Amino acid sequence: MNIWHDIDPNEIKADLFTSVVEIPKGSNCKYELDKHTGLIKLDRVLYTATIYPANYGFIPRTFAMDNDPLDVLVLCQESLVPLCLVQAKPIGLIRMVDQGYIDEKIVAVCTSDPFYNNFNDLKELPDYVGNEIRHFFRVYKTLEGKRTDVTAIRGKEEAIKVIQASIDAYQEYREGKFKAYKPAYEEGETIVDRIAEKIY
Repeated sequence: MNIWHDIDPNEIKADLFTSVVEIPKGSNCKYELDKHTGLIKLDRVLYTATIYPANYGFIPRTFAMDNDPLDVLVLCQESLVPLCLVQAKPIGLIRMVDQGYIDEKIVAVCTSDPFYNNFNDLKELPDYVGNEIRHFFRVYKTLEGKRTDVTAIRGKEEAIKVIQASIDAYQEYREGKFKAYKPAYEEGETIVDRIAEKIY
């Protein structure tokens, strides 16, 4: 079984989905999906003195513009174990550029958490939450000599559009209609609003 692919499609909707946790909140280990086996592997221990500000993982049956499943931060009062399946609803979106690729990350809340499930849009949360997430993704690769740019933070409506586009792209990718996305930017290029082109 590969959790990226082998999950009931009915559990993956743009406004309510089952997410897969890769990294617990508070960890400085970067775990990620091994796309060939469906297991979790250690990519690296973070070089910076930072920890993940939320449970971090992906939405199965999606394909994002960085050629991976669509990333998701699941806000929850507790740290969740890797490979835990969590029902979540989107409340916002962080758009980044990472090594030339558009890297979008959904901000969601755990629907089983009695505190966070009352939030429906990122703007309802204290400003600190968004600022902490933005800061983390700006600096977490600095000591690796890699640049990341946080270009936008958006609300629920934009998040739902991105999830649906990634669900549609996954279907096209699995059907062989395209191979991958191209990097959207060259090194040092000015960041503007742009959509990545597909490689056919």
